Amino acid sequence: MATIDPKSLFPNDRTVEAVAAGKMTQIHRGQQYAEEGDTFELDGETFEVVDVTERTLGDMTDEDARREGSDDLDAYKERMVRAHGGNFEWNDDAEVIRHRVAKQ
Repeated sequence: MATIDPKSLFPNDRTVEAVAAGKMTQIHRGQQYAEEGDTFELDGETFEVVDVTERTLGDMTDEDARREGSDDLDAYKERMVRAHGGNFEWNDDAEVIRHRVAKQ
């Protein structure tokens, strides 16, 4: 277990703010950025990485999308295209790492 910088796990201010506000409780990334048990602080609150799981984009559900701050999976897919400047193509077989966090 380590104390990490939340900006190493969450790629931009919008996602960091969403976690702090409780609107985002997980993120899928192309590689692992934290270990289970790692902690970080936001706005005086401590958060813990409670789960790190290997998955594929095809494993993602509407519930996953909601946990990442989107209304549903279609909205999440559109957000990923915008976030990557249009250089993102959804591939169900693409391997990703899900990082789940919880306020302690």
